[in-house]
Amino acid sequence: MYSVRLWSVRHSRGMERVYNAINPAIVKLLRGVTKVFGRSLDRPITAVERVGKEFFFDCKMCGNCVLSSTGMSCPMNCPKTIRNGPCGGVRENGMCEVKPEMRCVWHAAWDGASRMREGSEAIRDLQFAVDQRNKGKSSWLRLARDE
Repeated sequence: MYSVRLWSVRHSRGMERVYNAINPAIVKLLRGVTKVFGRSLDRPITAVERVGKEFFFDCKMCGNCVLSSTGMSCPMNCPKTIRNGPCGGVRENGMCEVKPEMRCVWHAAWDGASRMREGSEAIRDLQFAVDQRNKGKSSWLRLARDE
């Protein structure tokens, strides 16, 4: 998964294009699905989201997705779960102080954001702390329901 996560960051521009192309359709589809079925399909929808996001981004399903704002690098992969930039322990070579074999999530995020059309501005947005009540829930469904 780690190598695919790094691939996603290296190809963040393409991932941004895909996201911008399919996100409106996914949200519209999910709005229709939730109108017809209510919350009865939440589990399978969340499972589909989990599989895709785990594969491409090593997603932790925090329910507060900010991938499009962090260069397609999930900040929840940070061992310290820091959501607004690197800690003071990033090594000179860009590796994590806690997991020296892992590239700093925020080092990767800035790299990915620099490749994205809107990433250079989006990464500067302040991210609020993760709402732990959403852990394991679908961020797609939250978008569709305007939650």
